[in-house]
Amino acid sequence: MYSLKDVLKRFAPFYKDYIPYFILVVIGMTLASGGTAASAYLVKPLLDEIFIAKDREMLYLLPYAIIAVYAAKEGGKYLQACSTAYIGQNIIKRLREDILGNLLKLNLSFFHTYRTGELISRNTSDVERIRSVVSSIIPEFLRESFTIVGLMGVVIYQSPKLAFFSLIIMPLAIYPLSKMAKKMKKISKASQEKISDITAKLSEIFNNIEVIQANNAQNYEHALFQKDNERYFKLTMKSVKVNELVSPLMETIGAVGVAVVVIIGGGEVIDETMSVGSFFSFLTALFMLYTPIKKISSLYNKMQDALVASERIFFLLDQRTDIQNGTHAFPTQVDTISFENTSLHYGEKQALHGVNLEAKAGEMIALIGDSGGGKSSLMNMLMRFYDPSSGAIRINGVDLREFNLYDLRDNIAMVTQRVYIFHDSIAANVAYGKEIDETKVIDALQKANAYDFIQKLPDGIFTHLDEFGTNLSGGQRQRIAIARAIYSNPQVLILDEATSALDTQSEQKITEAIENLIKDKITFVIAHRLSTIKKADKIALLKHGHICAIGSDEELLASSSEYLKLKGLQH
Repeated sequence: MYSLKDVLKRFAPFYKDYIPYFILVVIGMTLASGGTAASAYLVKPLLDEIFIAKDREMLYLLPYAIIAVYAAKEGGKYLQACSTAYIGQNIIKRLREDILGNLLKLNLSFFHTYRTGELISRNTSDVERIRSVVSSIIPEFLRESFTIVGLMGVVIYQSPKLAFFSLIIMPLAIYPLSKMAKKMKKISKASQEKISDITAKLSEIFNNIEVIQANNAQNYEHALFQKDNERYFKLTMKSVKVNELVSPLMETIGAVGVAVVVIIGGGEVIDETMSVGSFFSFLTALFMLYTPIKKISSLYNKMQDALVASERIFFLLDQRTDIQNGTHAFPTQVDTISFENTSLHYGEKQALHGVNLEAKAGEMIALIGDSGGGKSSLMNMLMRFYDPSSGAIRINGVDLREFNLYDLRDNIAMVTQRVYIFHDSIAANVAYGKEIDETKVIDALQKANAYDFIQKLPDGIFTHLDEFGTNLSGGQRQRIAIARAIYSNPQVLILDEATSALDTQSEQKITEAIENLIKDKITFVIAHRLSTIKKADKIALLKHGHICAIGSDEELLASSSEYLKLKGLQH
């Protein structure tokens, strides 16, 4: 569990960028706490000099002092609030960017482990909780501490004897407050985990709304959400009850202190060993003193919530990818890609066992077999979403891990059955991640047989697409995905049943476009329909992570019973 010291240490690299703002914060705190202490002290001359001594000159001077003191106090609070808000909000802005920047570098296994909604929750609500530490809790904690010091100075100055009797009671509050803080930390952890569950459930519902409605599962999903929401509500109420105990506890203890002061101080006023002004100045400072002490106790409880959030946030920042970047420049011409005794594990599950496969420039390699055979796993390693558990993948004889990762992926294009469309213009989707060249975009769309329908859209290639491209048909989305691959002009092309969502006529045109695209390139086709592999130079049949047969269509028909069985099933 992170402590406050650990959290502040993690933020230390940011501090130097905000030195001018920290100076303004200190000035603001000094004015605010000094003004509070001075306002308590002014009670003495108000009573002794004006109401008792009847000093008319002081009557006209003191109001100006009161105005100046309160102006300084409130001006200081404003200065501190604005400065700390800037520091906190700016640090959190940078923190969110750092979190996303780190997450984008992680390999796919991390995203398979953690739910999308949970990651969103950590980068939004949990980060917001940390913001409260930086821009609210700690500054308020310091300001109230300065105020306590100032007011204690007034209390002790007016009467050291009364100060002893009134302040000795304060330590009595430490034990129950520390117990409440521990309970608050436990509740906060459970609460933040539950809000992550809620966010994850909402993300799942909205991403699968068609399936939910098609299966009449609205009530089922709503009931699941209600359960999570009810648990979160109960945890929130527990948090409120613990936090709200601080005020009555401090008020009760404070009342004991005030009662003692009234008895002893009142006696001194009656005996005329203490002036009325000094007594009421002391009493005012004492009353005012309990407010910042009470605030600090409440802030300490709130800090537990932020410390739990910090642990969840720093976990994301500390994650490191297993995929290390290489230093070699990618070759200008890919002549061979070879899988050499390549194996892959996903945790305890072995997806591939000692695969050997070679592809040469201009060849189309078809990967076929039942689901779970290892076809996608093989291509995921080529993209370096995962690295082989053993063996190697080589391009032109050089281990894949030696190449610069950006260059590698810039030269390999993947088109899958699951089409990824972003909430942006068609042009931005086609040129995704690269600078938009209108001529190249149009050329890519024409080759993908997509430009005809795009011309009819209101803004042509600059038409904005809805989330997931829901304002297009499935076939239209897939043609844009193919245009994206054509736009990047890769040396290696991976097609995972890339024409499955197209009608026969469109599929024929796309197939022709792909044939023009793959000249002098290495193409891997993950095929579920054997009609798409007629022109493959080599067919690899995968079963349970092994290549159980490899060769041309004719060779496999003559030598592989597994291949005959697969073709027989699809006639």
